[in-house]
Amino acid sequence: MANLWYKNAIVYCVDVEKFMDSDGDGVGDFAGLAHRLDHLERLGVTCIWLTPFYPTPNRDNGYDVTDYYNVDPRHGTLGDFVEFMHAAEDRGMRVMIDLVVNHTSIDHPWFQAARSRADSPYRDWYVWSKKKPANISDGVVFPGVQKSIWSYDRKARAWYLHRFYRHQADLNVKNPAVREEILKIMGFWLALGVSGFRIDAVPFLIEPKDPESELNPDPYALLSDMHDFMAWRRAGAVMLAEANIAYDVAGQYFDAGDRMSMIFDFVLNQYLFLALARRSAEPLRRALKDRPLPTGMGQWATFLRNHDEVDLARLSRQEREECYASFGPRPDMQLYGRGLRRRLAGMLDGDQARLKLAFSLLFAMPGTPVIWFGDEIGMGENLSLPERHAVRTPMQWGDERNGGFSSAPADKLVNPVHPSGRFGYREVNVAEQVRRPDSLMHVVAAMISTRRSTPEIGWGDVQLIDVGNDDLLVVSYLWRSNRVITVHNFTDGKVPFPLKVDGVRRFVPLLTSSEGLDPFAADQPIGLGPFGYCWLRCEGERR
Repeated sequence: MANLWYKNAIVYCVDVEKFMDSDGDGVGDFAGLAHRLDHLERLGVTCIWLTPFYPTPNRDNGYDVTDYYNVDPRHGTLGDFVEFMHAAEDRGMRVMIDLVVNHTSIDHPWFQAARSRADSPYRDWYVWSKKKPANISDGVVFPGVQKSIWSYDRKARAWYLHRFYRHQADLNVKNPAVREEILKIMGFWLALGVSGFRIDAVPFLIEPKDPESELNPDPYALLSDMHDFMAWRRAGAVMLAEANIAYDVAGQYFDAGDRMSMIFDFVLNQYLFLALARRSAEPLRRALKDRPLPTGMGQWATFLRNHDEVDLARLSRQEREECYASFGPRPDMQLYGRGLRRRLAGMLDGDQARLKLAFSLLFAMPGTPVIWFGDEIGMGENLSLPERHAVRTPMQWGDERNGGFSSAPADKLVNPVHPSGRFGYREVNVAEQVRRPDSLMHVVAAMISTRRSTPEIGWGDVQLIDVGNDDLLVVSYLWRSNRVITVHNFTDGKVPFPLKVDGVRRFVPLLTSSEGLDPFAADQPIGLGPFGYCWLRCEGERR
């Protein structure tokens, strides 16, 4: 039987270089991460997703890789990685790592060999054009910062494709040798114990590199090959796609879980923020109605924030402007003409009630929840940093120097810690929230505990319940004759409502924003306070 552990996992995303510095050089490392796993255990995390930690010139937060088979010396050694893996395993946590194979750094030995001469065996590992392509500026990923997707290399005397920054040359996945190398990379890290991969930029990875060629292979075949290889090498390993795709193509990416095990639901994320901006559940309900059901072993991954911008490009211009007005009205809070470069707590202005509502929604949405490090304590962004770095400040552990992240001088830190103020490390840190039972961190930990003991959300059949009020989102999950219902109030007022479900006589609260909500009969009207939420089990204990 397939091991579908990921359907009820709690995934926590960590940027190693910004989590904990163990040796005082200003850069986070694997020894520091291993030392801080107790924090993740306290939260209830079951799976850690590591952003890139490979050797890199670090022009793009590690996504410009120069060696796929090693650890950047700033983060330690392969031995340190293995020690971290053992520490995670001791705590019952799985580990996924970023697989960045759409492109490499131009400093990678493969690219340097490819540009050295036309007959290099690595020449065809990348995508070249002898003539200046006509579509040089089409489809840039970072508008306003990135000028083109093709750059001229004087040594190669040719143009190379780079869907992202010019220092990240696209690999030619049409080349069988490149495909074989991708599998070797996966095999290497699977042998070191990882439980899967978050695949970076999947739509760009599989797109035809030469759209006019008749020799382009089936773009989805690569995903099938990667999945099959992974399944043979490590039972239960998964692939999580970073794929900002429309719902109508999701089935081709999933293929019932025989390609991608999980896909980040960017569409749902954008409508969730629109719902929070409007203080109405209607946009989120609409997205859930349109959302296709992943068949077989597939699963959506849900999130509030990640290490990039909040991408709102799938909203209409008017809807996007509503989100800007609510969450990022200043130009320096916006990015690429489509998104926001703010953390969750900053967007919600530190409002604890709305933050708790957002986290309850994250854990109550059908799918696997993914948390960006620091959001569980309400860290804010640093808008003085460029582009997406605003949300990539070091973890705030305590009120001591550098927020407890590092003993290095402040000017040696990989990124400055969040400055003073309401989101600064003296006000927002792990140590303070550990001591305070009503802190956001303790609330999130309680939600995670409830989510882990409520498998209906990860496994169950989903049904939207219409209570005749757009202020509320009411969702039912039915699995093995057990039903759980979650209710969320998007407004700042108390909302009474009836909750009648065929065959249900009694509701037992599992999680609620209101103290003192006791089990109640199905014919008893209830109400939720401002930005309130409750999770209810029908008829008592799970059978």
